[in-house]
Amino acid sequence: MPVSAAASAREILTRLHDVMASRNPAQSKLNSVVNIIGEALDSEVCSIYLLREGLLELFATRGLAQEAVHVTKLALGEGLVGTIAQNVETLNLDEAEMHPAFAYRPETGEEAFHSFAGVPIIRREQSVGVLAVQHAESRRYASEEIEALQTVAMVLSELIANADLIDPASAGGSTRLQSTAPELGHGFKLVDGMAAGVAVFHQPRITIEHTVAEDTEAERHRVYAAFDKMREQIDRMASQAEFGVGGEQDEILATYKMFAYDEGWSRRINEAIDSGLTAEAAIERVQQRTRQRMREIDDPLLRDRMHDLEDLSNRLLRIVSGQLGTAAQMGLRQDSILIARNLGPAELLEYDRRRLKGVVLEEGSLTAHVTIVARAMGVPVLGRVRNIRQLIAEGDMLLLDTSEESLFVRPTPAMQEAFETKLELSQKRRAAFAQMRGVAPVTADGHRITVMVNAGLRDDLAALDLTGADGIGLFRTEFQFLVSATLPQREMQRRLYKDVLDAAGDRPVTFRTVDIGGDKALPYLNHDEDGEEENPAMGWRALRLALDRDGLMKAQARALIEAGAGRTLNIMFPMVSEPWEFDAARDLFEAQRAWLAARGRKMPTEIRYGAMLEVPALAEVLDVLLPRLDFLSIGTNDLTQFLFAADRAHPKLALRYDWLSPSILRFLKRVTAQAQAAGVPVGVCGEMGGRPLEALALLGLGIDRLSITPAAVGPIKAMIRSLDRAALIEAMSAMLAEPGRSLREGLEAWASEHSVELA
Repeated sequence: MPVSAAASAREILTRLHDVMASRNPAQSKLNSVVNIIGEALDSEVCSIYLLREGLLELFATRGLAQEAVHVTKLALGEGLVGTIAQNVETLNLDEAEMHPAFAYRPETGEEAFHSFAGVPIIRREQSVGVLAVQHAESRRYASEEIEALQTVAMVLSELIANADLIDPASAGGSTRLQSTAPELGHGFKLVDGMAAGVAVFHQPRITIEHTVAEDTEAERHRVYAAFDKMREQIDRMASQAEFGVGGEQDEILATYKMFAYDEGWSRRINEAIDSGLTAEAAIERVQQRTRQRMREIDDPLLRDRMHDLEDLSNRLLRIVSGQLGTAAQMGLRQDSILIARNLGPAELLEYDRRRLKGVVLEEGSLTAHVTIVARAMGVPVLGRVRNIRQLIAEGDMLLLDTSEESLFVRPTPAMQEAFETKLELSQKRRAAFAQMRGVAPVTADGHRITVMVNAGLRDDLAALDLTGADGIGLFRTEFQFLVSATLPQREMQRRLYKDVLDAAGDRPVTFRTVDIGGDKALPYLNHDEDGEEENPAMGWRALRLALDRDGLMKAQARALIEAGAGRTLNIMFPMVSEPWEFDAARDLFEAQRAWLAARGRKMPTEIRYGAMLEVPALAEVLDVLLPRLDFLSIGTNDLTQFLFAADRAHPKLALRYDWLSPSILRFLKRVTAQAQAAGVPVGVCGEMGGRPLEALALLGLGIDRLSITPAAVGPIKAMIRSLDRAALIEAMSAMLAEPGRSLREGLEAWASEHSVELA
């Protein structure tokens, strides 16, 4: 019969406290534990399995055959118990035999039991065992019973640790001797840059030694005091962050503070204390639930936000336990590269920026709050580096090069010398490119090329003056949506767009309407009502989503029109597949313009509408669409993967995703010629235009407008100024007439022969 989670757990913990305090042998304690749990939950079977030498061994049971104790063993992933331990998940089954992972062990006598529930026993975020109950009748266990089991499993973790029953290798330890040889790690570039320093582990985790409370009210007061101190820290940190005014970092820290003041979080911790846990154990219990939800969440953006809550949980644990624990609080003594599984934005801000040279994460993503804050701080970050603790030891010398997505561990003198040479050369090139800020991108034969930057954050606006770019060819408006905990209000959007236009001054800015959905799903927008999309890149996203949720697009249209008052406003619609979609989006904007004008609002002097060509189908109806366009922009990133039917993130298809393939270049040449013949300006925005050799190919197709990452402006300007455009166009025509597998070698040879700078 279902019971109150708190009451049931409190009853069990009260009895377990006496067992844990006794001087009985470990086996005797475990035998008592399964009887206590079984009686409290009215369960016919209660069993404890512990991980020893890689196998889950039945250590104690009430209800199964006693002869099976220390005999029945399951590998990780084998059977229901092995599945729970491997996946660190809970199973609740009314018919155990129906589960695909069920494995029958005749020596246990378990054939008499139908229902099964099991929870992992966790120590330092690793499964070290499983607690399971079974009944003869077929039924699912109530949520209160599962909650009680999970709480008891926390206490069991302490008991078996104190009894030395945890295999070190099973609890996150390692018998592997740390190598002294050089090694190379690979990851994913989150923030660009190079850095050298010693490895310093962030180490935010606290080991909880006592889980059962002696005095519930005393534990509650400890948590209240810790919450007050944590909130003071966050408020102080937010007020001292040195980012300037109005950046996305402000919104990130505001979201972070929202978690810190969340009453639901503090209430859940209080409920855990009610069940008989200490303050530390209650925080950890709620944190375990959060991690469990994170494992079940497919949405990467929502997982990123859950990392912020984990960061706060770690902070609260350190305060309530009196343990400092992080490298930030110990202080960095020399140039350092920080190593962590993941970080919250506030944890990163605690580090001395004079000493912190780079960050390496086991997890991390481009939209994580810590990534955006690190970018504002100018700290290079490499994410998704696996097996960090097996690869790196505290104090190892590290060389970080995120442009190569590489991490050199314990480099040899020769490797260090090569790295320093590259770093010095990179710094010299950056200095040389910076000197070109005021130099126009004009080819050697006198043709002016328009070079603009892609942007999406307020921090990106500084790149206009730093690079001397002609304007912003692509402002990704979705970034504001991605870093916000809730849908950005129209006034917040308007302020951002006005700030962008003010920063640009007389230079043009092209705003791409929000491109969300697909791999940029928003946790606060239920975009997937029909279930998970198998191919989100080609699913309900971008303009498709915006036209369907037209309230979102109307709010954005009003914000853009109001922000563009008295100026020329350039609006670009993403992922247009057919002319009617462009018409519908433009009509929506025009309706909002009329609505605002009727209310006396100041209007833009002109609104220019453009389309982004990413879907190949649009190329087949360009003759219909071009007369309605003010400009056309080719988005090479999505376009190329759609043309090749090759996911650009798939490592096995990386070589197939070649921008210098004849099929891609011929397609681009046809589209460019058609747009130019119609008198419609055509440009390219995307990674292709930011790579000197690929940009050379685009110029050879007659394209003279590029929108690229700010870091690429200098190299692209240098390439343009060393180039005879007319000769290149002639050479490209010849290459495309009789192409090989790729034009890469031919273009490299031509560039070398004509002294084109491809730095």
